[in-house]
Amino acid sequence: MVVKTGYMQGIEAAQRGYLDVEALAGELLAPGSAYAFLAEHRSRLFPDSMMEDLFPSRRGRPSIPSSVIGTVLVLQALEGLSDRATAEALTFDLRWKAACGFGLTEAAFHPTALVHWRNRLRTSGSPHRITEAVAQVITATGVLTGKHRRAVDSTVFQDAVARQDTITQLIAVIRRFGRVMEHGATLMAVHATSYDYTRVGKPEIAWDDAEAKEALISGLVTDALALLGAVDPDTLEEGSPEYQAYVLLALVSGQDVEPAEGSDGTDGRWRIARKVAPDRIVSTVDTEARHAHKSRSVMMDGFKGHIVAEPETGLYTSAVMTKAAGPGSSDADAGIVLLGTDPTMQDADTDYQVLGDSAYGSGAMLESLDAAGHQGLVKPKPLRPAVPGGYDLDDFTHDEARNTLSCPAGEVRTISARGNVNFGTACKACPLREQCTKAKGGRKVVISKHHARQRAHRAAAQEPGFRHDYRAFRPLVERSIGWLVAGGNRRLRYRGVEKNNAWLQQRIGALNLRRLLNLGLTGHDGTWAIT
Repeated sequence: MVVKTGYMQGIEAAQRGYLDVEALAGELLAPGSAYAFLAEHRSRLFPDSMMEDLFPSRRGRPSIPSSVIGTVLVLQALEGLSDRATAEALTFDLRWKAACGFGLTEAAFHPTALVHWRNRLRTSGSPHRITEAVAQVITATGVLTGKHRRAVDSTVFQDAVARQDTITQLIAVIRRFGRVMEHGATLMAVHATSYDYTRVGKPEIAWDDAEAKEALISGLVTDALALLGAVDPDTLEEGSPEYQAYVLLALVSGQDVEPAEGSDGTDGRWRIARKVAPDRIVSTVDTEARHAHKSRSVMMDGFKGHIVAEPETGLYTSAVMTKAAGPGSSDADAGIVLLGTDPTMQDADTDYQVLGDSAYGSGAMLESLDAAGHQGLVKPKPLRPAVPGGYDLDDFTHDEARNTLSCPAGEVRTISARGNVNFGTACKACPLREQCTKAKGGRKVVISKHHARQRAHRAAAQEPGFRHDYRAFRPLVERSIGWLVAGGNRRLRYRGVEKNNAWLQQRIGALNLRRLLNLGLTGHDGTWAIT
């Protein structure tokens, strides 16, 4: 029924084969399961017209039909299978065969066909169309009508590569520089003489010898700097492999090293830095993976998945994958973008309650919610008093009109243009000093531009209505996070933000379909409904 590969749009045959599994044993599929639903509705959910733009040519062999590839990609995301395991499931699992309209003896396409489809979808004008097809079902059912709460949350996903230490990364990027650059072999022969870069495996040194380790680091960094100095970056086309190799070498050679003790770096002596760069590359194999803290004590390498969900139904309304660290990766930054683009929140006449933990309590986030007219049920970021149990910032009186700040003892100071307030000598004889500051020079306070907004938010968070709604609905997003990573799906299979974001979109589409079925999704006479 299905031609394995090709370059023109494939069409699913309307007539069932003699050994069609759904016809032979469709009654064995669990009612309300994704297999049963897709067996009945795959062609409506993923019609032939859905993929026509991916195959503009009318020549060649037919591709996999839209209804089949859509079903396969949904089931793959739902079950968290590799491409090979997916092809095996389609060949040997009768539930998959029934869902895809396959015959009993029909074999699956080659696993690499899935790579081909993902690439075509990713580079198309509508890369997430399978998830959008499920979103259209959500809209048609009206299941979110009247649901005016959205919860935001995030979780860390482990990357698909191994973490590399500083030495491994330096050697790898120098080798890449030599391979990619024009006349790279000559550049390496002249400027990279401190180490044999043709050698495989880790360098043979006494790793417990600090001097030997520092000598190796010094040689690698010296070679890296010499190679960078031998190429004029202005001659490289931005985005080209040569440009990327140059930039990567510059990043890696600077992120983890510092001049050795007593050196300014000009004498060629270097050591591994006694700190971690905030946006550190953890692997040259996946240069977008980053360090992330799953908790205060548990650190992972990978990416961060951010979601918006309707807490009562558990349906995902928006999601994005970002780097685990760096610009735009914080919960508040990603939350602002997601809430602003969530297709279910575009009704200008509707105000929403947005629920989130303290990671979403930034001034910029609260400002964004206020500007959109939403109520931010966001747990305030805790204040840290200078003296444990003493006065915190909310014990100071802020007069916006006069641009002043008064301390608990009544001393008044003008706030500087940069937001600084220094109570200085007034603290020396203050009877409240022991409860306010330990600083010899007196209490110093910094007032941010969002101070008044955050202070008002902290006060609102103490209201019974705020606390009731937060406690009742915010914890429900945890189950959405749990569904997202269940079944081994915390470990990613792809490299880079773009490919992993494509996987995330597909995953939430599949989970939304399963959730709709659990809520009672039915399809009759061209309509979708929740019964």
